[in-house]
Amino acid sequence: MTAPLFYVSADALAVDPVVIAGDEGHHAAVVRRLRVGEAVIVGDGAGNLVHGDVAEIQRARVVVAVQRRETRPRHDPCFVVAQALAKGGRDEDAVEAMTELGVDEVVGWQAARCVARWTDRTAARWAATTRAAAKQSRRPWVPAVAGPMTTAELAQRIRAATLAIALHEDAERPLASITVPAHGEVLAIVGPEGGIADDELAELRAAGAIVCRLGPEVLRTSTAGVAALSVLSAATRWR
Repeated sequence: MTAPLFYVSADALAVDPVVIAGDEGHHAAVVRRLRVGEAVIVGDGAGNLVHGDVAEIQRARVVVAVQRRETRPRHDPCFVVAQALAKGGRDEDAVEAMTELGVDEVVGWQAARCVARWTDRTAARWAATTRAAAKQSRRPWVPAVAGPMTTAELAQRIRAATLAIALHEDAERPLASITVPAHGEVLAIVGPEGGIADDELAELRAAGAIVCRLGPEVLRTSTAGVAALSVLSAATRWR
């Protein structure tokens, strides 16, 4: 079984021994109930990892003796998902699952048909969700979170991407038929529950996005990005 992963600051990771403190230390000592001698992984969320053994445990503080260090590069190509905001926490569900599947950045999109609105709490919840999901799935990199992005701003992001895909139920071209580039940024765009408005779709297409469908079924906004990442990963990272 893979050793559990905990995140600390870059400064805390740079020393030996590494100390897991604060909320993360409480989780390690009290919730996970680590034991002296147990193997753990400690990271900074930016690709740097320490593999070591628990040397000491206090109430909310775990001391880890360093066995080895490593640095993992970011994925290339980089997968970015522009996720339309959704009510009822469905966008957070999407962010969580996409993090587990390896998304590198999630951008909140304030699409015309979005009922939900971006707030400071949205940013905090998405950031907390990506961190928790990355830790659970043992990811050395915590995905970046950005937003809110307007459709015009999203069009600019499309122009800068190596490949941009707008998911739409009426598209004729299946996502599985797209050749995924070996390098650069791959941007997938997921619309709101009410779908991408016609004028928005035209703007995204004019900026260079390829309009694709995932399959014959119509997926929720909380599952479309997850399905798209699965297709993209199968063509690249999962081989």
